Amino acid sequence: MNCFDHEKLDVYQAAITLVILIDEIVERLPKGRAYLADQLLRAGTSVPLNIAEGAGEYSANEKVRFYRMARRSATECAGILDVCQRTQLVDETLYLKGRELLIRIVSMLTKMTNGAKK
Repeated sequence: MNCFDHEKLDVYQAAITLVILIDEIVERLPKGRAYLADQLLRAGTSVPLNIAEGAGEYSANEKVRFYRMARRSATECAGILDVCQRTQLVDETLYLKGRELLIRIVSMLTKMTNGAKK
């Protein structure tokens, strides 16, 4: 089966897993916290979308630009999860899964941006 370049990347697959996890977290947030849900959904969705855009670029500089945007969105997700955890709005197990996944994603994106610069 044919596939897009971004679908071959482990970081993209991890980012899709992140979106699924975020959806589960958002479903459990209290209704009065729509602002956190919206921010988390937007930042989370931005991660795989920017990875896909970067993988579709030919220019190394453009690839790096999109991978850096994906990394920033991932760290934004980490911050939002911290807020949710500190305010006791997220289950600890989901928080730890999200944190572990985000650390992995950020690490891969950091390597990809540093490797593309050389």
